Amino acid sequence: MSQDLIAVYPGTFDPITLGHEDVVRRAAQLFGKVIVAVAAGHHKKTLFTLEERIAMVRESCANYPQVEVESFDGLLAHFVLARGAKAMVRGLRAVTDFDYEFQLAGMNRTLMPEVETVFLTPSDRYQFISSTFVREIATLNGDVDKFVSKGVHERLMLKVGRKA
Repeated sequence: MSQDLIAVYPGTFDPITLGHEDVVRRAAQLFGKVIVAVAAGHHKKTLFTLEERIAMVRESCANYPQVEVESFDGLLAHFVLARGAKAMVRGLRAVTDFDYEFQLAGMNRTLMPEVETVFLTPSDRYQFISSTFVREIATLNGDVDKFVSKGVHERLMLKVGRKA
């Protein structure tokens, strides 16, 4: 781990899943500081407000003192450069993620040539989890407690009108 390297892990985190948490844990082992950047998400209709998503991410990352949580709005490159980050962390679950992430990394390299994109894969047991699936399963009265932390599960159940 390099104590002086800052990495940014961006996402909407609507909600943060155990897969996201696993990527945060892995990134925290590699970088001196990891900033989990929660996107305002104007391009997406989110289930949770920005404030709720920030609170869930902060709670989920509380055990990692080198992890900070911030929100961002606008171009991610501006946020990354303003924080002095040298790496951007992206999670890869499957081959289908790779094509999109590869294109995104190329665009980001053009916008910020001094910042490297680092791809991390979550543990095998989390590779199929996505926030989209979690929201949909929860909305349709399915069981999602094995995909999110207890605190996130409680908030999710309240949001979809169910008891935790």
